[in-house]
Amino acid sequence: MKVILTEDIPKLGKTGDTVEVARGYGRNYLVPQGKALLASSKNVKALEHKRRLLRGKAEMMRKDAEGLAEKIKGITVNVARKVVEEGKLYGSVTVSDLLQALEQRGVVLERKQIKLDEPIKALGEYKVTVKYHADVEAELTVQVVEETS
Repeated sequence: MKVILTEDIPKLGKTGDTVEVARGYGRNYLVPQGKALLASSKNVKALEHKRRLLRGKAEMMRKDAEGLAEKIKGITVNVARKVVEEGKLYGSVTVSDLLQALEQRGVVLERKQIKLDEPIKALGEYKVTVKYHADVEAELTVQVVEETS
C-alpha cells in the first residue's frame, strides 16, 4: 500500500515522502492517526501544490531577511558604560542592551537573533552576528565607550 507521510516517522520517512507500507499498518494505524494519506492522484497533486506554496513563502522570507541584513550592516551601535579601571566596565553589555540600542535606531529584533557568545566586559569595538534566517546573517558593529558623567 502506498501512502504519503504527513509527519516525520522514524525508520519510515519524512513529511511528504511517498512510501510503501503493509496494508494493515497503513489502513489501521497511519491513516486513522492522521500520520499519512493514501497516495491517490488527488492527494499527490495536493501535496505538490502545498510544496510549491511553501517554497514560495520560504523564498519571500529569505528575501525579506536579506533586506534587513543590509540595513544592519551599515549600523554602528554606541553603548556607554561606566568604567572601573583600565578599560574594564562596571557591569557588562548584554543582548538586552543591544536590543534597546537597536530599538532606538528603529530596528526591532528578537533576543534569539543576536548571537553574543558572552557579555562584553571591556571598552572597544566588537562585531556581533545577527542571524535573520537559516541562510542570512549580518554583522553588527558595537562600539563600547566610556560614559561621561
